[in-house]
Amino acid sequence: MPILNKDMTLCISLSARPSNNGTRFHNHLYDQLDLNWIYKAFAPTDLAQAIAGVRGLGIRGCAVSMPYKEDVMALVDELDPSAKAIDSVNTIVNTDGHLKAYNTDYTAIEQLLKSNAVPTDYSVLVQGAGGMAKATVAALRDAGFTDVTVIARNEDTGRALAEHYGFQWRATLDGGTADLIINVTPIGMAGGPEVASLSFPEDAIAAAKVVFDVVALPAETPLIKAARAAGKQVITGAEVATIQALEQFVLYTGVRPTDEQVRAAEDFMRAQ
Repeated sequence: MPILNKDMTLCISLSARPSNNGTRFHNHLYDQLDLNWIYKAFAPTDLAQAIAGVRGLGIRGCAVSMPYKEDVMALVDELDPSAKAIDSVNTIVNTDGHLKAYNTDYTAIEQLLKSNAVPTDYSVLVQGAGGMAKATVAALRDAGFTDVTVIARNEDTGRALAEHYGFQWRATLDGGTADLIINVTPIGMAGGPEVASLSFPEDAIAAAKVVFDVVALPAETPLIKAARAAGKQVITGAEVATIQALEQFVLYTGVRPTDEQVRAAEDFMRAQ
């Protein structure tokens, strides 16, 4: 990484509980590609002021994580179709003070469902109804899944999300099972109050054929560990993090790294 200097381009991330994943991934690629850029994670105390800082300081890119993916929409100038279609933002690109918002979470979910050859006739349970859940449910619908149930305690957001995409809603799991179970809540996330908790009960894990946890840190959440122990096919949040971060990198820099460079950055990210 180059020594800090006045010409260096800055990109940042905003999250209630920042991790080093994006920081390590982006900075490693900057180093490999000899770019005079740097990436830093922040936990904002005021979202509006943080976004004003992105604009006013000429910060090139801004990744947006829970719980800001929806609130940030009112603070940007333009929504790319990837964000507008699902009312959720995870990426902001600043071009001469014009802030355009994207959603690369959707791209990551879409690619992982396809690369893991998850059959579209599988029944699906999605636990969560926030911004990441919107990306997940939209990707499921667009991939051709039809038997999907959103599990969310908040009836207003949960039912609205499910019905918007033609799916079902339930307040609680209540013994339900499915072929594909997806956790899109902070349960199991490092630094959170439920870091050691299972987002789905053991009977739901046992009944599932594929277990998907979008939580990226730790890479092996309690849900993923339990699913591996039960011999299930798993898709991890670390995989989501790599794909969505790569697409952010391309949006920020205009450069698409080689597969080898991405693998090196991914290995560096996971070695923390």
